[in-house]
Amino acid sequence: MPRGFSCLASPEGASCRYETPLASELHRLMWTKKGTSNHLDEVYPRIYIGDMYAAKDKSTLQAHHITHVLNAAHGKFSVNTGPSFYRDTQITYHGVEAFDMPSFNLSPFFYPAANFIKNALPTGKVLVHCAMGLSRSSSLVLAYLMIHENMTLVDAIKAVGTKRNISPNEGFLEQLRELDKKLHCQSSLSSWSVSGRT
Repeated sequence: MPRGFSCLASPEGASCRYETPLASELHRLMWTKKGTSNHLDEVYPRIYIGDMYAAKDKSTLQAHHITHVLNAAHGKFSVNTGPSFYRDTQITYHGVEAFDMPSFNLSPFFYPAANFIKNALPTGKVLVHCAMGLSRSSSLVLAYLMIHENMTLVDAIKAVGTKRNISPNEGFLEQLRELDKKLHCQSSLSSWSVSGRT
């Protein structure tokens, strides 16, 4: 599994510095990956990304032993499922009322969504979905991998992109870049303070 900060543990201290790539470079990385576009795909052990059809197909969810559903398009005018939709199953539901627009601020949902996914694992399986399974859902899964699996944004895109075609919108990608910078800045600062450098 790729780790974001392996170079910082080297004897050279913080000699190897990671910089968040430009959005254009991240887009190129996503386009070169050979993922699929099924109704749902396992993109990381026990984590699936899917679309609204997968979310509403309870028999398919049960066949895949899905125990948790994270709806990144929750709401009356989006994918209107909710806890009541799954009341005849053992599925735990969490909704994020997000809109797939570059101007929408998805970042306040990064940590709550990542924690929901983390709490579903390692015994459960979680479906993260939106309408198409391309932008909102993939952004939240990428954030999870960065927050709880210590991946860089590049490593997270590589991990998910080999399993499924993803395409966070421009605004979400910038928010993920900011998260990437924040996580790396904190790690770089701690590594520099430990080594006694200023």
